[in-house]
Amino acid sequence: MAINPSFPGHEKQRADLSALEAGVRVGNRQALAQAITLVESEQKDDQISSAMLLSRLTEGHPSETSFRLGITGNPGAGKSTLIEALGQHWINQGEKVAVLAIDPSSSQRLGSILGDKTRMEQLSKRKEAFIRPSPSSGALGGIHRHSPEVIALFEAAGYQRIIIETVGVGQNETSVQNVVDFTLLIALPGAGDEVQGLKRGVMEAADLLWVNKADGERKVAAKLATVHLQQALSLFHREDDRAIEVLTGSAIEKDSLNPLWEALDRGMRWGIATGRTEERRKHQRGKRLRELIQQGLWNTVSAEHNLMNAIEKRVVSGELSPSEGALEFLRHLVTEND
Repeated sequence: MAINPSFPGHEKQRADLSALEAGVRVGNRQALAQAITLVESEQKDDQISSAMLLSRLTEGHPSETSFRLGITGNPGAGKSTLIEALGQHWINQGEKVAVLAIDPSSSQRLGSILGDKTRMEQLSKRKEAFIRPSPSSGALGGIHRHSPEVIALFEAAGYQRIIIETVGVGQNETSVQNVVDFTLLIALPGAGDEVQGLKRGVMEAADLLWVNKADGERKVAAKLATVHLQQALSLFHREDDRAIEVLTGSAIEKDSLNPLWEALDRGMRWGIATGRTEERRKHQRGKRLRELIQQGLWNTVSAEHNLMNAIEKRVVSGELSPSEGALEFLRHLVTEND
């Protein structure tokens, strides 16, 4: 079938953006889902449309009234169960809750199971909640590369309590700091082995620690894990000199969760009162700019694939060192742009 050259593709695209913008602004769930799919796309045309949509929705004034919470921890720590309880708690307080649940995906096919929505069955039924499972698509650090844009869409749609659930990759899972105001690290009863599984990076990223599944026979092990975590935290120096709490409870025992809800509320108010939330978001926006520029430059460089392949063959054969090959490629780019 031939493509009609007179088909008004650009006009249709602009109309779609207007419809998406209007839909997102009024909190239409279908429009929000479509907008997220657009900003997650790696297609060049979609990226241009995504930038236009986000510009219209934010109008240069990003939200400063929301609370962005990152929840991280090793696989099996009970992140989804705790998020469901927290989401319902916030909804009962009159808030709208959005969850971006990052699922692991294949580094080869970039597919994922996307099962978090099914694990939050009760929360997903609430009209005040929006749960978006998204694949990590090979990105490192526990989140996916378009998380900041998805958060901006959540806020434009009126969600003021936003939860980012990371993949669960352990000690390297610190990228969530670049998109949230406050980070909750979930640990399991397990004494010294649990502390060893977390290591320095993710421990330093945490603003609050929660030892989960502290019920029944696991209560004693949970208390021991709490002591070990407190000892580990004492070895780290934080720039803000803030003491990090380690709390213990169970996501399936509602009464044990009250101290956690109160600690999260204190953390939110502390971030606003001290100016940390505002400063962190400024830093995040600057970092995101640099990331997008770097990605754009790499895409531009990748377009020169014939030259890159030719130089790579010479490097692989030993004719050039990797450093010499890189310099030759960069000299070509500079010459082309002069």
